[in-house]
Amino acid sequence: MPASRPSHRSRLRPAALAVSLATLPAAAAWAQTAPAADAKAQQLETVTVTGIRASLESALNKKREESGIVDVVRAEDIGKFPDTNLAESLQRVPGVVIDRDAGEGRQITVRGLGGDFTRTRINGIEGLATTGGTDSSGGNNRSRTMDFNVFASELFQQITVRKSQSADVDEGSLGATVDLLTSRPFDLKKGFTAMASVKGSNNDLSGKTTPRAAFLLADTFADRKLGVLVSGAYSKRNLYEEGFSTVRWDNGTSSGGWCVPQGATVAPGTTLPAGSTATTCGPAAQGATRLANTTDNVAAYNLASSAANFHPRLPRYGRLTHEQERIGLTASIQARPTDRTLLTLDLLYSKLDATRQEDFLEAISFSRTLSQGGKPQTSVVEAQYDANGALLYGKYNNVDIRAESRFDKLSTVFKQPTLTVEHEFSDTLKFTGLLGRADSKFKNPIQTTTTLDAPNVSGYAIDFRGNDRAPAITYPFDPTQAGGALGFVGVAQDGKSTAITNGTSSEIRIRPNGTNNRNDVVQLNLAWEAADGLTLKGGTSYKKYDFQSYEFRRATENMYAPPSGNTAASLSTLLTGFGKQSDLPAGTPTSWVIPNLNAIASLYDIYCNCLKSGPAGGPGDFTLASITNGNARGNNRAIVETDRGWYVQADFATRLGGVPIRGNLGTRYVKTEIQATGYVATGGGTQVTVGNHYDDMLPAANLTAELTRDFLVRASAAQVMTRPTLAALNPGGTVNTTGNLSITIGNPFLQPFRAKTLDTGFEWYFQKNALLGLGLFYKDIGSYIQQSVQTVKYKDTGLPMSLLPANFTGEEQFALTSSFNTPGGKLKGLELNYQQPFTFLPGLLKNFGVVANYTYVTSKIAYFTSASNPTPITADLVNMSPRSWNGSLYYDDGAFSARVSVAKRSRYLQRVPGQNNNDVEGKNGTTNVDFSMSYKFNDQLDLTLEAINLTNQANDQYISSQRNSVVVNNVTGREYLIGARYKF
Repeated sequence: MPASRPSHRSRLRPAALAVSLATLPAAAAWAQTAPAADAKAQQLETVTVTGIRASLESALNKKREESGIVDVVRAEDIGKFPDTNLAESLQRVPGVVIDRDAGEGRQITVRGLGGDFTRTRINGIEGLATTGGTDSSGGNNRSRTMDFNVFASELFQQITVRKSQSADVDEGSLGATVDLLTSRPFDLKKGFTAMASVKGSNNDLSGKTTPRAAFLLADTFADRKLGVLVSGAYSKRNLYEEGFSTVRWDNGTSSGGWCVPQGATVAPGTTLPAGSTATTCGPAAQGATRLANTTDNVAAYNLASSAANFHPRLPRYGRLTHEQERIGLTASIQARPTDRTLLTLDLLYSKLDATRQEDFLEAISFSRTLSQGGKPQTSVVEAQYDANGALLYGKYNNVDIRAESRFDKLSTVFKQPTLTVEHEFSDTLKFTGLLGRADSKFKNPIQTTTTLDAPNVSGYAIDFRGNDRAPAITYPFDPTQAGGALGFVGVAQDGKSTAITNGTSSEIRIRPNGTNNRNDVVQLNLAWEAADGLTLKGGTSYKKYDFQSYEFRRATENMYAPPSGNTAASLSTLLTGFGKQSDLPAGTPTSWVIPNLNAIASLYDIYCNCLKSGPAGGPGDFTLASITNGNARGNNRAIVETDRGWYVQADFATRLGGVPIRGNLGTRYVKTEIQATGYVATGGGTQVTVGNHYDDMLPAANLTAELTRDFLVRASAAQVMTRPTLAALNPGGTVNTTGNLSITIGNPFLQPFRAKTLDTGFEWYFQKNALLGLGLFYKDIGSYIQQSVQTVKYKDTGLPMSLLPANFTGEEQFALTSSFNTPGGKLKGLELNYQQPFTFLPGLLKNFGVVANYTYVTSKIAYFTSASNPTPITADLVNMSPRSWNGSLYYDDGAFSARVSVAKRSRYLQRVPGQNNNDVEGKNGTTNVDFSMSYKFNDQLDLTLEAINLTNQANDQYISSQRNSVVVNNVTGREYLIGARYKF
């Protein structure tokens, strides 16, 4: 045993751990009958607590001291946050659930309200960091939602989730305000402090091992008049995401009648409806009902019944290869020029670089109408449907098969300097000022898709009967054969031929894009202690938020035929080893040929951004366009939002009937001015800039009563607001002035989401560092924002008259598809919170403890879908899981610590209404299990072992509340981390 190791620490044997877990129910029962006689002895006992127990104790004390309703997560030690990802730590907070991207927590939902309704402050000022995820997880984040995976968790020492509002907290949240705090030198107990950690991470699906490291250096000088701290973190990730996806499900389009598969005849004795003729089955038949008692060659399908039956639009198996590199740096300089003045300069830098390659083997014929290059000659040989309308089995001829490969290069750079000035003018008057800028730049400079194609394949079959999340798919050719059925289908290079007979050409798609977010913030605050137990506060604030989004697209996506001497074999490569953890049906391909992007890019010079020239008119146009490209135009937009406000607040602490009472009462006023810029599809893209403004008075009150020394009752009430989503404010779109007059556009004149909130909390601190709590919350959302269709005069749209023909007056009625303020709805729910160290138990059992919580939320919103359908869809709020819970069982004896954590959320909606005639789209429930343990050899050295996603939880997205048809069902594997941490 090392000499420096405290003698009271004991080793935890595996057998002892098993016995302790088995006795946990009994331990919980003992907690209810723990004798009170030892209370006084517990108060007198002084114990130095470290590790998991120390972080839980510190967080609980912080929660108890607050006047409002907050939850806190604190680092166990310097640079030792309890999870490898900030979002993963946030999900431990009651009422908080997370969305994952590529197996890593990315965004949060608080009490049923998604990231657009939550504000995040870093070192006191609002910041917004965004990045780019997979298309199924939202892609390029052009919203107000924070992407927490931009930051390394080692850079932070505390997260505070403020669920109730007070006047001195920035407005803009219906859900919560999340405060992130980095380390500062004066917060450390010692003068000189140094720490370094290193870990190796292995993903069992990709088989790749990657590094993770962090450091911290800090010191104070001149009798703690000056302090300097720097910290950094570095990590890499390399993983696969594999599974089945469909993009969406569709029921096709049909006007009725009958169709016959190509090469077949109408079944003998069949009488077609009056006026109906039999045609060759095309895409509309993919939702049709086949006549009974027919064979493959003698069949007819009733197109009139097809509206009830749905098929996958793009059925495919695929692998996404994620490579990520993240570096983060912080610096903090603190100075006390006088005993009454404290200056703090905080600097935060984070850079997240990533590449992602998506490789799919798919059937594309089912996703396209004839006008989109679809396949009218695709014929249904056989089809079976479930009673709910979902395709169970289908066999088809003349299907286009594609091997699609997409490569993305992604980068987010976040920078934030913050200057905080604190000065005490006297013992009762204090000034606090903050000045800072949070700047996030996301770039996706390379987003390139290339394809290999096999047109007109007969005998393609898809079978969901064995597994509705992973169907058996039959390809009647060898997909591993380079230069076989899958090859390059290119249009001629003569500059004239622009179409492929009965199909589409192979493609080269180039779509670079990006998003910039910048917040400039100034805050000035005064606090005057007017009397014992009464502090009056006031302040003013200014924030300028600048949002910019851009996208370019290649003008032409057809791939021209490869020049002589180049073959499919020379321009492709082989994907292998697919599906090790996907429970694939027998016969599913685990290898297939995919395009070789490097070879194609070199051959076609696709990144030249120029109009190619050649002996026969040129092999293709690689010019990139933004506002002149109709598909890219909508993502070229900007918002400048200026917020000016002030607040007054009284903080009080008194007694009422002998009961200690504390809290605050105040109001915040804010005026919001916006300038929204977009492009309307006129004249190749006409820029439109529209201004708007609105103001809000937001009263708030928080009250905490200590009915006994250990029983607290809290109550909070407030008027709150969240500004409209950025996409809804875009004034760009399309204006149709011929035929039926119509406008599809955003609405910069939107008012914000507004709500009245009421929160109550009951907290029983029944044991030292233990809590049993109940929280009840209610939000009356009076103003919501939805997209629908209304009829308005053009002059009332706010668009310039210059977009209209000369003979228009502005009095013309247009069918306007846009976002509008609509009635909201009620949201209500409860939280249960239980935390207890089992220090009252004998032997090793006293080192165990548990942290658990459960949240129930209910809210129904009336979704108004269109003017032609005045009856709204009533459904849950988007991103709201009605039920969620998480819990951790831990052991900590000061030397050895271990924790098993479970996080579960129920199914939730992601889009209402759904696309392609479906009512909703959403994600099925998830259960994630993580494990971590560490061993402290001495006061300097710790060894750690962590396991993340032990259940290998699938990302299971669905469409339709009745069918629950699979949209994405991918797994990312388990991650194991082993490392060491040393304090100097």
